[in-house]
Amino acid sequence: MCTVVLLIRPGHAWPVLLAANRDERLDRAWEPPAAHWPEQPGVVAGRDRTGGGTWMGVNRAGVAAAVLNRQGTLGPAPGKHSRGELPLIALAQDSAADAAKAVGALDAGLWRSFNMVLADRHGAFFVRGLGHGRPEAWALAPGVHMVTAHDPDDMDSLRVARHLPRFRAAEPPGPGDWGAWREILSDRSGAAGEQINVPPRAGYGTASSALLALPAEGPPRWLFAAGAPDEAPFEPVPLP
Repeated sequence: MCTVVLLIRPGHAWPVLLAANRDERLDRAWEPPAAHWPEQPGVVAGRDRTGGGTWMGVNRAGVAAAVLNRQGTLGPAPGKHSRGELPLIALAQDSAADAAKAVGALDAGLWRSFNMVLADRHGAFFVRGLGHGRPEAWALAPGVHMVTAHDPDDMDSLRVARHLPRFRAAEPPGPGDWGAWREILSDRSGAAGEQINVPPRAGYGTASSALLALPAEGPPRWLFAAGAPDEAPFEPVPLP
């Protein structure tokens, strides 16, 4: 169960901030964010070696896309496409709104159920695919939001119930100083369902972490940790 946290603040010099922990099987091979797709030269994203797609990426227009599993759908399934295709479909667009329309036009039955977060300097969208029909998309209101395997800010998620109030109470981060948000992302305490930084357990755990700032003008700033955020250093990701 991955986690994405968003701060949306229209009119600010950095109107959208996004922090994410990726939880995955620790033996699933992947490559850190880079321009892995020659057919999409403006896209920088981490690459999953199993499915060939990505869990999170950014394009040269400043659009960010991340995909998460919904409850009970970890891993691939026979006859279904890899959900890692979905951010690449979104990142072919020049705005988060157009990305939401593009994903919303797909046949959700081609993939196991999924959640997506799409963002640019104008705001952010949440998209959910329930394994049938068309994916549903809606804009997220200004403020702090948290997405896991549930809908945004759903207190039925133990992780959201424990950590969303902490993010909302924390000092808002800046593009170069993520302060309290980084500390929360690194927290390993709590019961298994509450943990936001999952320690290795039965071959599964938090595999990487990301801090992404989208400015009103200029290129995004992306810091990436190639491991659990309490262990791996956050390094800048070169962006187009």
